[in-house]
Amino acid sequence: MTAFIEQPTNDLMHLEAINRWFSTFDDHALRNACPSAYHKELLRQADEMDRLGMIDWQQWRDLRLLADRSFQRALKGADYQAPDD
Repeated sequence: MTAFIEQPTNDLMHLEAINRWFSTFDDHALRNACPSAYHKELLRQADEMDRLGMIDWQQWRDLRLLADRSFQRALKGADYQAPDD
């Protein structure tokens, strides 16, 4: 019964934070509707994980690079498909 009362472990909190980041990363509707808000949110989440010590600087850098690449793709319109004729 005490297993349900205990606080989540750092590993569990880390996984949940990473899952939230990738959930935002995969939010195509937000990326298409407002690329700058999408990018800002990804950077905010990465910075918060770094601030809390959940990720090291290499993971922080990698998340930011992924966010930047996805933002650039959105600005170029890479997510939009031309209708098949």
